[in-house]
Amino acid sequence: MAETPSTRLLPLGSRAPEFELPDAQGRSFTLDDVRGARGLMVMFVCNHCPFVVHLAEALAAFAREAEALGVGVVAINANDVDKYPADAPDKMPAFASQHGWSFPYLWDADQSVAKAYVAACTPDFYLFDGELKLVYCGQFDASRPRNSEPVTGADLREAMRRMLAGEPALESQRPSTGCNIKWKPGNEP
Repeated sequence: MAETPSTRLLPLGSRAPEFELPDAQGRSFTLDDVRGARGLMVMFVCNHCPFVVHLAEALAAFAREAEALGVGVVAINANDVDKYPADAPDKMPAFASQHGWSFPYLWDADQSVAKAYVAACTPDFYLFDGELKLVYCGQFDASRPRNSEPVTGADLREAMRRMLAGEPALESQRPSTGCNIKWKPGNEP
């Protein structure tokens, strides 16, 4: 399990890059389909990453809270499934169901959306306000699979609280840590 902190980041204030991606059943979703009236959380995840598995149930609970507050939630898998078949689209619905995910879990087959968001690892979190301007790009919290920190979502939760209260974005945003996105050969940023 290689720990990879994100070092390249989408600049705060950036508009959410547009996308149109399918879920595992072939239903297509756009940015406008998944956004909420008060914002949007985009997360890059996959099925096999121990960092994602560690947070998976907490992500379901956080998403329910966010959606109740008018913030849309979407998960995107961009991994190379030829090398990592556990992340294949046909396995995504079972993973989502197992962890109680009710938000769309989309497949970025050509990895163009991950590149547009400057995603580097799984999980990677992006919080956009109601105008789809980036207010947070960082970790869920300080919990990791091998430390004793509880999974709370403290960092992302505080960023969302501040956004919804109309307060300035967090000054200190710690990049997410996880497994690097499994880029297809020649697709690496």
